[in-house]
Amino acid sequence: MGGNRKAVVIGAGIGGLAAAVALRRVGFEVEVFERAPELRAAGFGLSVMSNATAALAALDIDLGLEKRGRVMETYRVKDHKGRLIREFPFPEITRRIGVPCVCISRADLLAALLDQAADVPITLGATAERFEVAGDRARVRFTDGAWAEADVLIGADGFNSAIRRQITGPGEPARDSGYIAWLGITDYSHPRFAPGSVVHLWGDGMRFGLVDIGRGRLYWWGTKNMPYARSSTWNEGKAGVLAAYSGWPDEVREAIRVTPPADLLTLNTRDRPFLRPWGDGPVTLLGDAAHPMLTSLGQGSAMAMEDAAVLALHLRHAADVPSGLRGYEAARYDRTRTIVEATRSISDFEQSQGPVRRRLRDAYFRWMPHRSLVGKLEPALTFPGAGLPSGTGEGANR
Repeated sequence: MGGNRKAVVIGAGIGGLAAAVALRRVGFEVEVFERAPELRAAGFGLSVMSNATAALAALDIDLGLEKRGRVMETYRVKDHKGRLIREFPFPEITRRIGVPCVCISRADLLAALLDQAADVPITLGATAERFEVAGDRARVRFTDGAWAEADVLIGADGFNSAIRRQITGPGEPARDSGYIAWLGITDYSHPRFAPGSVVHLWGDGMRFGLVDIGRGRLYWWGTKNMPYARSSTWNEGKAGVLAAYSGWPDEVREAIRVTPPADLLTLNTRDRPFLRPWGDGPVTLLGDAAHPMLTSLGQGSAMAMEDAAVLALHLRHAADVPSGLRGYEAARYDRTRTIVEATRSISDFEQSQGPVRRRLRDAYFRWMPHRSLVGKLEPALTFPGAGLPSGTGEGANR
């Protein structure tokens, strides 16, 4: 596309900032609007999987995350007594791909994206209300009465996206995960937790994760099956979390014990039925606004960063904005639908409750052939390319 083009991105989370960085890389003027009054990351971590890093590398974007987080060196799954179920081959796969998985706090990832987006104006306290399309441009109205206009409007405003709500109409259902989640980040050291480790422990309708995010810090998470009516009003604090994990290994209980109560986050995890299409004309969606998912595969942030790279690459090569956006969407539908559905299925299986289901779950992973396990994990960790037509030089697998 020739000429100067402007993009407005609604949302300054991981997907929105990644989109801003990627669009600037292909020559767009970009402005970001964020409803929060300040850019403040909630107290949790995540894994930036190899596919996300490879996607950004297609635009020569390097966030330098190894310096901010910790490269995953081992990934082990144990039972609630601390007995090994299986060592998962994530490090083996990422070594073959040639791109590491980096475990990091959300705050550090946002800081890395903000460094890359240093020349992008970000307006805080701007809550999008609705948009309209006039000719080949989009206008978005904010609750304070202000408007912004651009050639491209990207809804990256998360699970409760105002841009998505206008596309789908009010009352779109959300699907509860069926469990409550507790999250925390803390300084941590334990003789049974090695640096560079990711350890998941599975119990009866419960899980717990320990993740090294570098510089002596631990990100941990716990889940417990619970109906939404109870989980949405749960307020038992740190003592309640400790009580839930009574009898679990000391490395689990120590993580909870040393976490300041103010740094403990309680939430309900949800997704939505897969949406298609994501937009029309100069409007599209990205990240959780397009395809919210549960967390079992650790791919939520990675899918948003893949979206950002594929979006920018399609707009760089398209004859006009609408064809670029529809090409981006077509390239992403199957990939993101597969991950959303796999995440829901794996989440249900890992939360197995009752002695029969629990033993089946543990045995399934314990005895799965190595090649089969690699075959299940590797596709998600491999960036499939931008899905561009042949001849662009950027449609191949990377």
